[in-house]
Amino acid sequence: MKLVLEILISAILHPIAVVLMWINLAGRTDLTSPQKVIWAIVGLIWGIGPILYILVGDGVLW
Repeated sequence: MKLVLEILISAILHPIAVVLMWINLAGRTDLTSPQKVIWAIVGLIWGIGPILYILVGDGVLW
């Protein structure tokens, strides 16, 4: 249920989802700096960036 809610937030409120994704990225220690930069850029793709981050990158929005 949490995943569905995160996807809805990501699709409807993309700017907030991107900011939350960037905050999560900043605190992750399992990613290198280039990986963080790539995810930050991918996150800018409207409606799908944060969804990819949640599904593929093992990220969370809160």
